[in-house]
Amino acid sequence: MCTALADAVLAAHLTWIVFVMTGALLTRGRRVLTGIHLVSLVWGILVEAGPWPCPLTLLENFLEMKAGVDPYRGGFLLHYLDAVVYPDIPAWLLVAFGVGVCAINLAVYARRFARNRSRCRLNVTRMDSAGRERSGR
Repeated sequence: MCTALADAVLAAHLTWIVFVMTGALLTRGRRVLTGIHLVSLVWGILVEAGPWPCPLTLLENFLEMKAGVDPYRGGFLLHYLDAVVYPDIPAWLLVAFGVGVCAINLAVYARRFARNRSRCRLNVTRMDSAGRERSGR
């Protein structure tokens, strides 16, 4: 039972990481999803760059210990990606990559915000055909 729960947490963890990495592409025009993604980006940066462990990693390790499996040490990304995809990359570089992906997502949001703000200003004051200002709404 605990092994199945640990596997479910692993799947949820991987899904969360993919959402953090690609969420800016999925959230356009969806305010609630955008808010969730922005919070997850900040959380991802804090967990990767700070001293705090990810709660999903802690839960997965706990469930693996309960199931009699020797839990891994370190973070999720370091354990799975380093062992499978990047076997010889130092941990600091993997953390920098994770923070960089989050920063790129934040840059996408900053550009979207700036573009939407300029569109709003254009719509507020437009001239009618006689040259008088009119509301864009």
